[in-house]
Amino acid sequence: MRGLALLTVMAAALVLFACARSGGEESGQAPLSQTPAVEATATPTEEPVPQLEGTVDRADVSDAQLVAVGEVLYQRHCASCHGAELEGQPNWKQRDENGYLPAPPHDETGHTWHHPDEQLFEITKIGTEAFVGMGYRSNMIGFEDQLSDSEIWAVLAFIKSEWSPRIQRAQPK
Repeated sequence: MRGLALLTVMAAALVLFACARSGGEESGQAPLSQTPAVEATATPTEEPVPQLEGTVDRADVSDAQLVAVGEVLYQRHCASCHGAELEGQPNWKQRDENGYLPAPPHDETGHTWHHPDEQLFEITKIGTEAFVGMGYRSNMIGFEDQLSDSEIWAVLAFIKSEWSPRIQRAQPK
């Protein structure tokens, strides 16, 4: 019973990171910082959607271009649940009437920074239910059909860039 409670807490913490995934893009490709700048495509009613060229395989907060792209993608895909300022939804630690946890914050008040990038990436890519398994229910969808691996890493880089240096160092590697 205690193990299930711990798993539930871990899963809830992982849910907070709706905007990242981990996993293997092919090595040997040029890092984003060595690839051409972001291109933008637009629909008549939306801001341009950043397009990354090349691949990224980590959330590098020192890469200004990666963080900038991540911020645009976060606002487009994550902010509606996790907040424009990464603040999450109210009472994010308490299940709602349907048994779901509200979207947690991704700022320092949340639990996102307690998890390594690879877990955060995978949760964002495939969704919390698929990541946790065992019938766990979550509103956190997977974004593998909406964001490339590089775009997910960019979102993670943006989120991490908003943390203090102390919290960035405290995040498990």
